[in-house]
Amino acid sequence: MSVEIRRAEPGDGALFERVADEVFDYPVDPATLAEYLATPLHHLVVAIVDGEVVGQVAAVVHRHPDGRPVELYIDEVAVAPSHRRGGIARLMLDETFDLGRELGCAEAWVGTEADNLPATTLYETRGSEAEPFVMYVFTL
Repeated sequence: MSVEIRRAEPGDGALFERVADEVFDYPVDPATLAEYLATPLHHLVVAIVDGEVVGQVAAVVHRHPDGRPVELYIDEVAVAPSHRRGGIARLMLDETFDLGRELGCAEAWVGTEADNLPATTLYETRGSEAEPFVMYVFTL
């Protein structure tokens, strides 16, 4: 199996005509995708196998007004169930880290549930340790 890891860019909508199950939470909407890819500081790294998107990492460059170092917030990491346990998430995450370095980010961060063993294993094998974290969700 040959896997292409690619940074999606504005105009890449055709890449998303074939997306495997569970790569995104909802079907990809072409207009929303185009807006996301055209938004400065939003980034999307995808894994493609045989013309089908089988994985994605969505990330946002986060700048602080007080001059703290720039961070790369990794919003989501997903791989289709049919392609899990093959190193695709690691390849996409490494590409995302490379992108962050190129953009001047000093660090990257991601959150996950403590019981998400595949995710915690992935992040720990990339050289990180879990930190205590409390999250609040507000309905707007």
